Amino acid sequence: MGRPLRIEYPGALYHITSRGNERKNIFLEDADKITFLEILEDYHTRFNILIHSYVLMDNHYHVIVETPKGDLVKVMHGINGRYTGYFNRKYRRSGHLFQGRYKGILVDKDAYLLQLSRYVHLNPVRAIIVERPEQYSWSSYPEYIGKSRECEWVEYSWILSTFGTDLKTAKKKYQQYIEEGLHTDTGSPTKDLYGQIMLGGKDFIEKVKRMLKGKSLSSEIAERKRLESNTTPDDVIKMVAEVFGVDKKEINYKGKANTARKAAIYFMQRYAGLGNAEVGELFGGIHYSAVSKASARLKADMAKDKKLSEIIQRIESRFKT
Repeated sequence: MGRPLRIEYPGALYHITSRGNERKNIFLEDADKITFLEILEDYHTRFNILIHSYVLMDNHYHVIVETPKGDLVKVMHGINGRYTGYFNRKYRRSGHLFQGRYKGILVDKDAYLLQLSRYVHLNPVRAIIVERPEQYSWSSYPEYIGKSRECEWVEYSWILSTFGTDLKTAKKKYQQYIEEGLHTDTGSPTKDLYGQIMLGGKDFIEKVKRMLKGKSLSSEIAERKRLESNTTPDDVIKMVAEVFGVDKKEINYKGKANTARKAAIYFMQRYAGLGNAEVGELFGGIHYSAVSKASARLKADMAKDKKLSEIIQRIESRFKT
C-alpha cells in the first residue's frame, strides 16, 4: 500500500507530529531537547519556515509549521535526519529513531491554527506532566504569555494578532483562551480530518482537491526528487573560494585562521546534503565532531566580525536562490 502524498505548495501550513520508534523516548535529557530546538532554529533560518508553536515531549514532538516556499518534505527530511544523526552518535546506536515517517496534516490556517495551538500547548497537561501549561519548559506557550524569553525563530504574531493589536492585552487573552481548555473538554481539532491528511473547511478542501487533480496519492516520485540536493561539494568550494577571493586549494589547508575553510565546512554541512562524517572525509579525514566545531567557530567569529558576517550572508543568499 502506497504512503500518502505530502501536499506541498507555497504558504501551506501543517501540524507535524513525530514519535519515537516503538514508542521509545527520542529525548533522554534536556541537552537533547536543546539540540532539537537549535535544529529547528537553523531550519527556520535556512528555509524561511514559520514555526507558530511547538512542544517537545519525551517520546514525540508537535510542531505547527508554515512553509512559504512549499518545501515541507525537504525541511522535515532534514530536521528528523539531522536529529537522528546527533542522537545516534551521542548514544552510540544505529538505525531508525522515529516511528516511520512524521505525520503531517495540511491545515486551513484561518479556521484551525488557533485551535491547534491550544491542542499543542495543552499536551503536557493532558499527559499529566504538569497542572498548568506554563509550567512546562519545552513548549512555546510560556513565551507566548511572557513567562519566558521569546525566541526569534517562533512566529507569535499571527496567533496573538487574532486577539487585538495591543500586545500585552493579546497575550492575556490568549492565556485565557488556552485556560478554557483546562476546564472544558474542547476535544482534538484533528477529529475533523478529511482523508486523514487535511484539516479545514469545505472551501479549503475543495481548493486542495483541485490542486491534487491528476496526481496519485500513492506516488512519491516527485517528493524523492525534491529531496535530492542540487548543490555539490564542488559547488560549495567554488562559491566560497570566489567570494573570499582565494584559490580553491587554500580551502583545504588546515588551521584555525583559515576562515574560508571554516566557511566551506559550514556551507557543506548545510547545503550539500552530507552528514558530518562525510564532510569530515572531504576535508582531510577530520572527525565529525570537528565539523560541528568548525561551524560553531565560524558563527562565533561572525558575531564579532561584521564584515565576515556580511560575507557569509552574501554566500548564503546565493544558495537560497
